[in-house]
Amino acid sequence: MNRSELVAALADRAEVTRKDADAVLAALAETVGEIVAKGGREGHHPRLPDLRAHPTVPLAPRANPQTGDPINIPAGYSVKVSAGSKLKEAAKGK
Repeated sequence: MNRSELVAALADRAEVTRKDADAVLAALAETVGEIVAKGGREGHHPRLPDLRAHPTVPLAPRANPQTGDPINIPAGYSVKVSAGSKLKEAAKGK
């Protein structure tokens, strides 16, 4: 599902315009980004219904993943998101 399909599905389900659904989706993404940025420094894990973000996943320096050639990909941090119980059950078809 791409962004426009998600916006259309949200608009239909919430019975709002696609423009409003897109604005809410953009606001959600911005808000979660801010929470993750703060959480990485304060040790808090932002929680959304059925999602849990672990903002301080360290990444070691590494080689090019496609070729194995040594290139400088510096150490850094990434965000790990895991599914909650409802999403896990949905994935199982329940």
